[in-house]
Amino acid sequence: MKKTLLSLLAAGLAASAQAGALVDLSAEASRPAANDMVRASVYSEASGSNPADLARQVNGNIAEALRIIREKKGVTVKTGSQSTYPIYTQSRKIDGWRMRSEVLIESKDFGAVSELLGRLQQMRLAVGDISQMPAPETRRQAEDEAMREAIRAFQNRAAVVGEQLGKTWQIKQMHINQGGGTPVPLLRGARAAMMAAEAAPAPIEAGESTITTNVSGQIELAD
Repeated sequence: MKKTLLSLLAAGLAASAQAGALVDLSAEASRPAANDMVRASVYSEASGSNPADLARQVNGNIAEALRIIREKKGVTVKTGSQSTYPIYTQSRKIDGWRMRSEVLIESKDFGAVSELLGRLQQMRLAVGDISQMPAPETRRQAEDEAMREAIRAFQNRAAVVGEQLGKTWQIKQMHINQGGGTPVPLLRGARAAMMAAEAAPAPIEAGESTITTNVSGQIELAD
């Protein structure tokens, strides 16, 4: 029995030595991405005692807004959140209702969006947030570049480890995580409404977002 256990232990040690040491590594790379797309939210809100009347008013405003926006070339639109909730008195009794419905506008043409916001405010719609971010194709290009750079950095670090220990190496596993490029708020609430009210298609310096790729994994060292 002892000989069997000793044989199994020796075999395990030999297999471990043959497999080589495992080393955890990580590398990171970042690339800039132009904020070349603007997104704005516009909403209709009304209060009253009759929910059905509110729905007709708000939904009518949103339908007209969608018609106007869809006529503008290079601008995409989709419906956003919609809510109806009660208004209470101090004694916690329902005194009325408030309804709100939202549409979201996206475009690479800031001037077109600015003009639309001015027109929609004349229809008594309100402007919510205005923000800029990389367009999907711009983001993908920056992600690909950051990924290539991060993988090269991972390989370079693996080569340094192998060189210092006098061993060859191979990648055993690799994990790639990407982030960054979240929308950058330009204007919110009252400030957004003031800008849109002017309907001025003046250019705005959009700046850049940072797209980051992190590569982590293991390499195996061998003689």
